[in-house]
Parts: sequence; C-alpha cells; structure tokens
Amino acid sequence: MSFEYELIKTCSQSGARLGKLHTPHGVIETPIFMPVGTQATVKSLTPEELKEVGSQIILSNTYHLYIRPGTEVIEAAGGLHKFMNWDGPILTDSGGYQVFSLGDLRQIREDGVTFRSHLDGSKHFISPENAVEIQNILGSDIIMAFDECTPYPADYDYSRKSMERTVRWAKRCKDAHKNTEKQALFGIVQGGMYEDLRKISAQETVKMDFPGYAIGGLSVGEPKDLMYKVLDWTVPELPPHKPRYLMGVGSIDALFEGVIKGIDMFDCVLQTRIARNGTAMTSGGKVVIKNAQYMKDFTPLDHECDCYTCRNYSRAYLRHLMKANEILGMRLLTYHNLHFTLNTMKNIRQAIQEDRLLDYKAEFFNKYGY
Repeated sequence: MSFEYELIKTCSQSGARLGKLHTPHGVIETPIFMPVGTQATVKSLTPEELKEVGSQIILSNTYHLYIRPGTEVIEAAGGLHKFMNWDGPILTDSGGYQVFSLGDLRQIREDGVTFRSHLDGSKHFISPENAVEIQNILGSDIIMAFDECTPYPADYDYSRKSMERTVRWAKRCKDAHKNTEKQALFGIVQGGMYEDLRKISAQETVKMDFPGYAIGGLSVGEPKDLMYKVLDWTVPELPPHKPRYLMGVGSIDALFEGVIKGIDMFDCVLQTRIARNGTAMTSGGKVVIKNAQYMKDFTPLDHECDCYTCRNYSRAYLRHLMKANEILGMRLLTYHNLHFTLNTMKNIRQAIQEDRLLDYKAEFFNKYGY
C-alpha cells in the first residue's frame, strides 16, 4: 500500500516522536497540525494560501460533504482533491462526532445511526459501511472508522457500551474498506474518561491492525488535566510503528503536551474560529484585536512573525477591518493564526531533532504568557 509511517527519531529529552507519513499525495512531516476544511474549504483561505502558511495536510468532514453537496457531486468532479483544487494529502473524519452531536435529531442502533439533517430536517441513515463507502468515493488519503463519540460526562456503564459498539463498528469498517491501496483507514479509540475502558478499546482496536490509530472522545468539555491522563493511559497501548492522531485538539498548550506524550497528528477549528471572532495567536499570547487599545497601534500583529499579515498590516488596520465586519479582516487573522500554529509545529519538530523539546517548550511559554 502507498501509506507508511516512518519513525525518524525519538527526542531523548522528552520522548516526543519525529516522523514522516508517506501518502499518495505527498509526505507529511510529523508531528503535524491539520487545518480543518470541514466543507471542502478551510474557511476564508484558498488552497494556495494554505500552502503559503505551511499546511501539509487538511481535514474535511464526511457528514457535511454527504449532506451538501452530496457524494454524487464530488464523485462526478473526480474526487475531493479535484473538487476543491487541493493536491496535497486529505484526511476525512467519518462524521461520527457530527452525527452524535445532533442530540435529539439522531437515533443510535447497532446497525448504524438514523438522523435528521441540520440543514433541512431530512431523514438519513449512516452505518459503518456507509461511512467507509462515502469516504472511498471522496478519495481522501486517510479515512476514519465510524465511531460512537462518548459525551462528557458519561457514566461507566454508558461509556462501556459505547466503547464496545465502537470496537464492533471498527471491525465492520475494516471489512467494508475496498480501496486499501490508496486510502489508509484509521481505527478510533474511545472509552470515555475511564482507564480500563481506554486500555481495552486500544488493545481491541490494535488487534485489527489498522494503518494508524486515533484517540477520540477528548476535548469534549473535560478538564485538560483529565485529557492528559487519558493520553497517559492510552498512548502506551498503541504500536510505535503506526501514527497516532489526537482528534479535535489544537490549543497551543495541548499541542505541546500531546507531542510530548507521543501524539503525531492534531486537528482543530480553534485557529480559524477565533480568527473570525477577532482573536490572534501571537508569540506574546492572545491578542483580541477589537479592543480599544489597538485603535492607533500601527505595529505588526506579531513582531516575531513573518507571515503575509504581519509583514503588511498593522494592528490598527486589522482592528478597523474587524470592527467594520470586513471579510478581509477575518481572512488576514485566519492566515496569521494558521501560520503561527504551523510554524510552532515546525519549531517543535526542529526541537525534537535537536533533543531539546522541553527547553523549547519552556522558552515558548515564558514568552507566550502561560
């Protein structure tokens, strides 16, 4: 198969991993952050701009693309890469999280989930087999098993039953996956916030020998220290020669902690969402650009950043754009936030290579204000 994880080195100071993911659409250097392009677009940016900020791989969502424009449209376009004009690797989430977040609009059974569209209320059904078939049609490089995303909080009995269903569904997904030469199917570890359930889930999923493994059901409202405990329980159960993906996590502190705990891949909407609300991630901490203190601040957004936004525009101008609700302001902040995060991940990889990740982390947060 055309997918392989190559472990380059382990940081002697922190235990973090440096690696390469070989995919049909290119090689990804890990650890990596993946910008989220839920509906076949990272909001407000073009594919060319995504490459400029350093994106190696982007994420799209099966549920949203199934609902709109529909798999038949993307299939007619020649697949998701051609449809969105992105020639790099793509990962598609199975849509499990989105379906289960519909609450009263969905009904879970052993065969799959019946749900109503958040757009028009139309009724749909997705099984593990359907989720894989849709992703096979999309043609993404990495596809995800259909899982039941356990909410937080959830009691032990619910978490156990949910985890066991996810394991059964993982086997069905693996059996249904037809495009194994061009698409890597990742299994997903669930189990709520319970140590024994996380370990059982990891062990049973690893037995199925997926090309990679994701840790799901985190960043769903639990305290970060609890999330880190779950990683401590789970990561040692995953094979070192396969990539490890922490789903839906992207705050800067969690990226550092996740990498140190052995995670290779991350994704999150945080960077783009807060940008549209007027918040920038900078080397000195978060900047809420709408604040009055920036009205006559003609300095760059981040003195240490060399992205297009910071080279060309002042805080005062960015504040004006956001106060006037101009699309350009949202675009420029989104561009910067993704550049800042991806450049931080680049520096993390360099620090792992030089066996000084803990030193870099201390230096970073001394400036960042944590």
